[in-house]
Amino acid sequence: MDNFSVSSVMETFRELFPKETSIAVSDAQHFIYYKPSKHIDLKIKPGDKISEDTVTYKALSIEQKTSDHINSKVFGTPYFGTSVPIFDAGRPQGCVTAILPSKQLRFLSSFLTVQMNDSWVPTPYQEVMFLEAQNRKTWVQSERGTGAHKFSLSELEPHLPDDSFIRCHRSYIINVNYIAEIQPDTHSTFLLIMKDRTKIPVSQTYASHFRKILSF
Repeated sequence: MDNFSVSSVMETFRELFPKETSIAVSDAQHFIYYKPSKHIDLKIKPGDKISEDTVTYKALSIEQKTSDHINSKVFGTPYFGTSVPIFDAGRPQGCVTAILPSKQLRFLSSFLTVQMNDSWVPTPYQEVMFLEAQNRKTWVQSERGTGAHKFSLSELEPHLPDDSFIRCHRSYIINVNYIAEIQPDTHSTFLLIMKDRTKIPVSQTYASHFRKILSF
């Protein structure tokens, strides 16, 4: 993929990311595309070598999605990054990295603060069953009930614990600890039956990754 096509693709998919996000694309050794946001600019230039202290380097090294806080010694600005490797013939050939300003992390902790009726309820991650995007809102289903969160699924996804939360559909992120069973569905997809008996689809886009993560 040449630089022109990378630019075209990333501009097309830019709406998938929060507006505060800067986007970097690399091959296996160098950055080949960078689009800063108005909120954070790491001054990356195409051709810059990937530093060992970046989240991009970590994702390429361990060959899987990686999120991390990076201090200011690398680019002069602290940031939170999420990198997803691009594979070809089973090997990582590059990476797409979403870069958020550190101030965006102030809401992050070991819980989600969910609005239920006229109050806000801090809900530990381990009690969250799934998150659903519906009617332009993010709904959080937990052992404490159902409530709304002000951030979108795309904004929340990079910060949820990777060992328990998986995106299975553009409208759902689920906690694997609350899956009661996985049923086959049409077109090589799946249907999740959660412990509260809610049925959640695994879309074809996420089916392969879902199977790989759950090893079945």
